[in-house]
This record gives sequence, C-alpha cells and structure tokens, in this order.
Amino acid sequence: MSLLEKHRAEGLLWGIWRVDEGVDELLSMLPRTEEYRAEVGRFASEKRRVEWLAVRVLLHALAGKESRIGYQSSGKPYLVDGRASLSVSHTQGYVAVLLGEPGTEVGIDIEHYGERVRRVVSRFLRPDEKADSYAGTDTWGMLLHWSAKEAMFKCLNADEVDFCEHLRLLPFTMAESGVCRGEEYRTPARHRFQVMYRLYADFVLTIAFPVAP
Repeated sequence: MSLLEKHRAEGLLWGIWRVDEGVDELLSMLPRTEEYRAEVGRFASEKRRVEWLAVRVLLHALAGKESRIGYQSSGKPYLVDGRASLSVSHTQGYVAVLLGEPGTEVGIDIEHYGERVRRVVSRFLRPDEKADSYAGTDTWGMLLHWSAKEAMFKCLNADEVDFCEHLRLLPFTMAESGVCRGEEYRTPARHRFQVMYRLYADFVLTIAFPVAP
C-alpha cells in the first residue's frame, strides 16, 4: 500500500497516494479487476493508465468500498452514486482525492515543485498578489498561488476562467501549512473560498471550498 496520508476536516475527507505500483499491482487492489483492466486499456500511455488506476485505488481506500467515477461534459469528475462530491488531482508520482458533502463544490490540487512555474507566472499571478518566499525562494509562493487557483477553479461550473482576471488570493502570511482566502469574479455569485494548503518536500497541496462572505 502507498497511502501517504489520509485526513478529515471541515466536513471533507482527502488522501494522497504515492504511486510506486505498476498497472498490474494497482489492478489487484480493485474489485472486478478484469472490468477495470478493460477500461484502462483504452489509454495508450502507461503513465496515464497508472494515474487513472491510482485515483480509483485511493478512492476505494478513502470510501471503504468501490465508488464509480463519471465525467461531466466539461471533464469534471463526479461519483455516479452521488453520495459525495469529488475532486481529483495528480502530479509526478502522486495522486490526490477529495470527498465533500453531496451537493457541495470542492477542489483539490497538487503541483510538483519545479522552477518551470516561473515561465508561466504571468498567466496566474495578479499585480495585487505577491508570491512570498519560503525556505529561501519565492518558487513556493508561486506554486501555492497556481495550485490554489487550480483548486478554486475546480469549484466553479464555469468556462473561460482567466486565472489573473477572475481568481484572486487575498493577502496572507505563508507558512509550511495554513489557510488563506480567495475570491472569484467570473460568475454572478462572486464566490469566496477558503483554501487549506500544505507544502511538502516536493509538491504543494491545496484544498478549496466556497464559504459565506
């Protein structure tokens, strides 16, 4: 088993899976192995097969039983039985799954640490936002803003969302873990979000959900 962490807070349940297994080992952790084998066979990429299966293995570990995942026309995942809201994410060597109360919107994101974020920072960091330094570099601050906005975006049922124009993190003091607030300007509802975050050795984790103004 490669369940790295499992947490419950704020009515949410989430986990992180460190993916050390291959396709066959992951299939052995799921019920109806041959059905999953047939489904995963549609992916040409071995990496995509592993990620797809690891998400389902982690979901099974969190829920305690099999839960089928469907997809909206936008590509957003949901649980077919509707007993919880769902968000998933993956990065190099890890997958994450978040379960929330039925009918709520939740978002989870993980981003692997790397300097590549500097090449795209203008796409998500607003002039009124600041990427604070942590552990001697502002790379962590950039990654946290990017990841938090990905998680916020997953809470919205909206297209054409511009991460600079439509999403904003309010000022906060950065630490290894904490909570910050965000706002969206894309929908008439103008949702506000609470974003929980944690910096790991090689990736950032963020979890977002709407809160009252």
